[in-house]
Amino acid sequence: MKFTAKQGQYLAFIYCYTKIHYQSPAERDMQMYFRVTAPSIHQMVLTLEKNGLISRAPGQPRSIRLLVPKEQIPQLD
Repeated sequence: MKFTAKQGQYLAFIYCYTKIHYQSPAERDMQMYFRVTAPSIHQMVLTLEKNGLISRAPGQPRSIRLLVPKEQIPQLD
């Protein structure tokens, strides 16, 4: 699977957050970690979903699921 370095960091955050908290992060959690605006986070989530890197249930909070094998997820910087 191909993704940009920035997308890789979002995937790594989702992976690490889920591993620690036993649930996927909310967009607000990503916003606080990456220190970007809410629309930026939402756009990234939509892009990751469109590219087949994650799946989610629209309207259901904390429903992000990684579709990338963990071996391909980069280390979180």
